[in-house]
Amino acid sequence: MSVRLGINPLTWTNDDMPALGAETPLETCLSEGREAGYSGFELGHKFPRTPEALGPILDKHGLSLVSGWYSSQLLERSAEEEIEAIQEHLHLLKSLGAKAMVFCEVTGCVHGQRETPVSKRPMMTDEQWDLLLERIDVMAKYCLEQGVQIAYHHHMGTVVETEEEIDRLMAGTSDAVGLLLDSGHLTYAGGDPLAIQQRHADRIVHVHCKDIRREVMIDAKNRDLSFLDAVLNGVFTVPGDGFIDYASLFKQLKASNYEGWLVVEAEQDPSVAHPMTYARLGHDGLQRFCKEAGLDIRR
Repeated sequence: MSVRLGINPLTWTNDDMPALGAETPLETCLSEGREAGYSGFELGHKFPRTPEALGPILDKHGLSLVSGWYSSQLLERSAEEEIEAIQEHLHLLKSLGAKAMVFCEVTGCVHGQRETPVSKRPMMTDEQWDLLLERIDVMAKYCLEQGVQIAYHHHMGTVVETEEEIDRLMAGTSDAVGLLLDSGHLTYAGGDPLAIQQRHADRIVHVHCKDIRREVMIDAKNRDLSFLDAVLNGVFTVPGDGFIDYASLFKQLKASNYEGWLVVEAEQDPSVAHPMTYARLGHDGLQRFCKEAGLDIRR
């Protein structure tokens, strides 16, 4: 049993707010990520979206494609329509060897709207829940047949954010629907990453590692800030630089025989949080927690 260490390019350049790190070329992201010790990258908006273009770039840096975000709209279109829409993304992941797809239902989401408090996120009716659960199961089974498993990303500002919503998603879908455990988003949402990991260990196929600065989170909630304003204020940081109990979480991952990627994905303003500094800090944190938990790391 072993894990691999990856990173998301938003350490250098942000997808939700492209002005952050807009001047930083993809080459810098990849070369610095490799220098910091990571084995792979998730996709970002500066990455080519065909395997023919992206494959040689990653090979040049000795990096693997970890995964890539997909914005689902299953509350507004059928599973068949979504399957058609997902083809290029699925082909890219499958062709370059990624085994999990970061998947999130974004109908009505507010996390990309700086003027909208995250508390104004959409909430599903029972009828919408039934619709989403039915359609996402169809999507997940299709993708799994293609060799890529959906890793559902509970995310601030979207329809699945809390512990209770994660539980409902897992209870209402088959094992084809994998879960992405994001310690930072779940903590921000008032949940407990350790509890979710214990309840759904057999469904977790991908892990995003972002830590939280407690006082910044408390301030963001008190002032009812938007997700992006909380990010700009520094609510997120890399593992080991906040208050989340990663030592216990990694021990639980070890006990449940987790095999997959551990991905540093800590949204910060790169003009404030120097990318290479935090990439190294995040990698060192992951290595330390893995060693303490007995998780073997492979390149």
